[in-house]
Amino acid sequence: MSVERRRQMIELDHPVLSIARQCALVSISRSSFYYSPTGENPLNLMLMRLIDEAFLECPFYGSRQMARHLRRHGYVVGRKRVSRLMAKMGLSPIYQKPRTSAPHPQHPIYKYLLRGFAITRPNQVWCADITYIPMRRGFLYLVAIMDWATRKVLSWRLSNTMEADFCIEALEEALARFGTPEIFNTDQGSQFTSPRFTDILKDSGVRISMDGRGRWMDNVFIERLWRSIKYECVYLHAFENGSELRAGLERWISYYNTRRPHSGLNGQTPDEAYHRAAPAPSPGRAPETVPATALAA
Repeated sequence: MSVERRRQMIELDHPVLSIARQCALVSISRSSFYYSPTGENPLNLMLMRLIDEAFLECPFYGSRQMARHLRRHGYVVGRKRVSRLMAKMGLSPIYQKPRTSAPHPQHPIYKYLLRGFAITRPNQVWCADITYIPMRRGFLYLVAIMDWATRKVLSWRLSNTMEADFCIEALEEALARFGTPEIFNTDQGSQFTSPRFTDILKDSGVRISMDGRGRWMDNVFIERLWRSIKYECVYLHAFENGSELRAGLERWISYYNTRRPHSGLNGQTPDEAYHRAAPAPSPGRAPETVPATALAA
């Protein structure tokens, strides 16, 4: 359970237990309960957006090259500052390690299963990834689960932390609505290697596949989704806060699934490709009756 979840369990006006005692029972320090994180200042938020835009074009940029890029655009910024902001965004150049989240040293890593593998039908392979999403007043992290063959976004969630909880919620929704895939592919980020995440897949009989370190092309279709989301939605609208961002993403993902044709799908939309070829839902799971516009973050 995340620290934030445990903080929410503490009652300020509990009739019997003091704050200190409640903190001890849920295994957090008293200072952690009262801590209020401070956001980045407006200049850093602007730099983070510029870094994000540049990284989409040049995912091989490290902090040194990114600092040069920002200075060429008129921002006097040092490498250490850029390095800290890139780390907060979960960005690392592709030749070093996965971009979005760091591996956990105690979590097992699974073999990449898709090399030379023909992916031709819905629910054969699903994939997931996390990306940074800028707003006018801060930023959030977005996780999405996609059907590889049809590019359909099956579920998604937003979070203000990189804890595994929002990834687990997205996974549980996708499994409940669309059945189970044969293989589930992710990067080696700690959210996806967490036993809380992988145990759900193993209990459902799903084979787990993970990208090689630094091999962003192993999950290329969801990388293309991030590019489309940012250029066609996020950067165009510059959402003020999380509520606006969630509503904007809901509209765009509905459009993407139901009305945006793909050349790789012979001009079909992801929904058309998925529903024309998808197998019947697994026994014990309800068929998908919720329209795409009801996808919730």
